[in-house]
Amino acid sequence: MPARSIIRFPDPLLRTACTPVTVFDDNLRMLVEDLLDTMRAAPGVGITGPHIGVLSRVVVIELSREDGVRTYINPEILWFSEETMRQTEGSVSMPGATEEVVRPKSIRFRYQDVSGELHEAEANDFLAICIQHEIDQLDGIFWLQRLSKLKRDRLVKKWEKTQN
Repeated sequence: MPARSIIRFPDPLLRTACTPVTVFDDNLRMLVEDLLDTMRAAPGVGITGPHIGVLSRVVVIELSREDGVRTYINPEILWFSEETMRQTEGSVSMPGATEEVVRPKSIRFRYQDVSGELHEAEANDFLAICIQHEIDQLDGIFWLQRLSKLKRDRLVKKWEKTQN
């Protein structure tokens, strides 16, 4: 599948909450394939429906080719650890812009696979951070909103200069 166009910051779609997926069919599988191809072309390690203008609760993560592709439909976090960690984050919708974000180090979450089967899993460290980041995106929370106003304003100003 060809890579799709990525919605760029500050598009309002990036701050719009997504609707749950209710139909698990070939169209959903094609969307997942398109997301994977688009993420690899970007490049990135995670992508959601909103990044390509599809407001559906679909996440694709690939930390490495060896690690494999993870697809989460309608993911929701059930539990966060009290222990946190700092991780440099960015977005395929804001290429080149990164900043450290503090998030819970471990999570337990529920999701469906592309067939609609329900699963529960735990994630730690970088994978947990990625899942939280992408679920935020599905909830209409762009990663910049996790930064202090000062850091956010500084980063946006710097990023805007690179876009002209």
